[in-house]
Amino acid sequence: MRIAYICADPGIPVFGQKGCSIHVQEVIRALRRQGAAVELFAVRTGGLPPADLAEVPLHPLPPVPKGDLAQREQAAIALNPILRAELERTGPFDLIYERYSLWSYSALELAQATDTPALLEVNAPLINEQIQHRGLVHRDMAEQIAHRAFHAASGLIAVSAEIKDYLAGWGVGDRVTVISNGVNHYRFTQAQLGGRSHNAFTVGFVGSLKPWHGLAHLVNAFDHLHQRVPQARLLIVGDGPERASLEAELAERQLTSATCLTGAVSPEQIPALLTQMDVAVAPYPASTDFYFSPLKVVEYMAAGLPVVVSDIGQLRHLVVDNVTGLLRPPGDDMALALALEDLWSSPSRRRTLGRAARQHILAHHTWDAVAEKILAIAHPQPVGCFSAAMHH
Repeated sequence: MRIAYICADPGIPVFGQKGCSIHVQEVIRALRRQGAAVELFAVRTGGLPPADLAEVPLHPLPPVPKGDLAQREQAAIALNPILRAELERTGPFDLIYERYSLWSYSALELAQATDTPALLEVNAPLINEQIQHRGLVHRDMAEQIAHRAFHAASGLIAVSAEIKDYLAGWGVGDRVTVISNGVNHYRFTQAQLGGRSHNAFTVGFVGSLKPWHGLAHLVNAFDHLHQRVPQARLLIVGDGPERASLEAELAERQLTSATCLTGAVSPEQIPALLTQMDVAVAPYPASTDFYFSPLKVVEYMAAGLPVVVSDIGQLRHLVVDNVTGLLRPPGDDMALALALEDLWSSPSRRRTLGRAARQHILAHHTWDAVAEKILAIAHPQPVGCFSAAMHH
C-alpha cells in the first residue's frame, strides 16, 4: 500500500524536535510498521531524517520565505499547484494522508477527483491559533481553504474531542474520528524504567517552554513543596520563549540551585531523562479552548511515572484520578503542591499509580494502535471479513 504523507506547514520542520515534528515522524514510522510504503511531501525538513526514516522517499516542496506575513501567506498558497503536480507525477497512491495546515487543499482535491481515500489529520483550530499567536492577513482565504480541505477529505482525524467539536462547526462532524496521540513504546523499554537513578525527590516537566504550559504555576507549586521538602528537585526538559522569565522567577525565589534546566534535547534522550524523575507534571492553566492531545503526558505514563495533570480537556479522559494519575484543578498552585507532597510521602503510591499508568498507555495509546485505526478508516473492511492474520 502506497501512502503519500503531506505536511505543507512551513512551521513544522518534519525532521525537527518540536512536538508536531515528533508527531509526523511517529505516524510515518507506525504506518511503515503496518507494511505501508510511505512517501513524504514536506515544505520544511529541519535537517536530516532520523536513521530509521532515512530511506523514506522525500519530495521537498519549495520553502516559504521568512519575512512579510502577507507574502508568506501568498507563497504558501502558491504551493498548491506544485504539490498537486508532484502527486500526479509520482502517483498513484492508495491513500493521501495530510496533516492540516492553513493554506493546503490541492492534495485532498486531487484525491477527491481521482476517487482516492484521503484523510486529513486536524491537530488544532489553526485559524484561531494563527490570529492569536502569530497574526493572519488573509483570514477570508484561510477560511475558504479550510472549508475546501475539510469537505474534500474522505475522512477527518481529530486528536481530541474538542477538535471534533470544532470541525462539527464546519459541517463535517459526521466524518470525524477522534484518535488521540500515541507513544513510541519501543523507546520506553522495561530496562530503562525499573530503578530511578537518584536520591532526591525530583519533580519533572517536559515540553517547549510556551506561555500556555503553566510554568509560572509550576514554579509557585514547587516553591511551596520545596519549603516543606527542602531536598526536592525540579527537572525541566525543553526550551522555548518562556525560558528567560522562568529562570528569573526561579532565581527570585532562590530555587536556581534546586532546579535543572536541560535546554532542548532530542526525542531519543527523553526516556533516560524521565528515569531521573519521581513524578511528572502537566500544569496547564485554566482555558476555555483546551484542545490539545499532550504528547508529554502519554510519554510520562508510558515511562511508568505517576503524573499530576490539570483536570482539563482530553487529560480528564486520559488520566483516571487516583488510578492512573492525579487530576487537579487547572491553575491551583496549592492543589498541585499538596499533590506533589502527597506523592513524596508515599513511594508505594507512586509505584502503584505509575504501573497503572503504563499499563493503560500500552493497552490504548501506542502509535501502532493509531496507525491501525488510520488504515481501518482509510479502507473499511466489510463486517465479518476480518481474517485471522489481522489479529497476529
